[in-house]
Amino acid sequence: MIPYSTQDINEADIKAVERVLRSGWLTQGPVLEHFEKAIAKKVKVKFAVAFNSGTAALHAAYFAAGVGKDDEIIVPSLTFAATANAALYLGAKLVFADSSSLTGNMDVSDARKKITKKTKAIVPVDYAGRPADLREFRALAKKHKLVLIEDGAQSLGATYRGKPIGTQADMTMFSFHPVKSITTGEGGVIVTNNEKYVRALRLFRSHGISKDTATFVRKGHGAWYQEMQVLGFNYRMPEMSAALGESQLKRLDSFITKRRTAAKRYDTLLKKIPNLILPTTERVYEKSAWHLYPVRLAPAIAHKRDAVFAKLREAGIGVQVHHVPVHLHVYYEKLGYTKGLCPNTEVFAASEISIPLFPGITKKQQTYIADTLRKILS
Repeated sequence: MIPYSTQDINEADIKAVERVLRSGWLTQGPVLEHFEKAIAKKVKVKFAVAFNSGTAALHAAYFAAGVGKDDEIIVPSLTFAATANAALYLGAKLVFADSSSLTGNMDVSDARKKITKKTKAIVPVDYAGRPADLREFRALAKKHKLVLIEDGAQSLGATYRGKPIGTQADMTMFSFHPVKSITTGEGGVIVTNNEKYVRALRLFRSHGISKDTATFVRKGHGAWYQEMQVLGFNYRMPEMSAALGESQLKRLDSFITKRRTAAKRYDTLLKKIPNLILPTTERVYEKSAWHLYPVRLAPAIAHKRDAVFAKLREAGIGVQVHHVPVHLHVYYEKLGYTKGLCPNTEVFAASEISIPLFPGITKKQQTYIADTLRKILS
């Protein structure tokens, strides 16, 4: 089976983790801080705060933004459920915006219509690794005094208007799940230039407990003293994960180059297959991280998507679908969200198939995938 994606682990990665295992520091040690500084330097921001998952990172970012009960958060429905779930953890209300029928990214005009006095933050997602319309979202957030939190789970290594993703929003989350640009096993990070957010993020990821004497409400205690100031969580990233991440980060540029090469090869191999819609060409001011290569079936045969999906799997091709629109998940239907809320998203998702794309995919594998698709669709 050709996987839709997979991690790339080399001997240097293994040795980096081994060094940690022999060091005596398995958590809350120096490697995590070193990794955070390396991420911040790579993305060209001041700060990075790492977590044990991308979901935890989003939860912390919403907390740092001051999201609370009855605040409204605008998110796209074409995303993994965690983008929305993390806001529910804080008692917020989800407002789903529709997506562009071309890129799958959140539609700025639809998001604009859904801003109210209760809106606290707006959260564009870089679908498939392609940057959202960040300049427009930045202007929208500034006009309405909203916090702009970018879900860049799929876009580490992408650029927008000449700058790395991570420099445009108030906070940006990257995921380090094994199929992402780099991996720490499980993990995530928030990058930002705002020191106030950093203090809140660090506090939240470690039970809400501060060991910084400068922040203490109660003064005059001994060195043993620590102070729980908010209700936080244990979202700390272990040293082994940080070591793997820092080692992987050294190959990020190579990983992204290989993904882009494979995506261009697909463009050529698939362009003449009937009833197959390919990802739209990148705009001149953006470079995707190519986390996914999402193809779609033309409207005339979109109703056959599941049958095509099954035949591809039978042929040993590990295709996937990204994503089930969040508002259509059973849990969200129970909350009152209904079909028809985001029509473009629903049409896009119902016709989409993610075909294999990862740094190590070979030309032979891609040719086989293209030939198989051509046979099935003919």
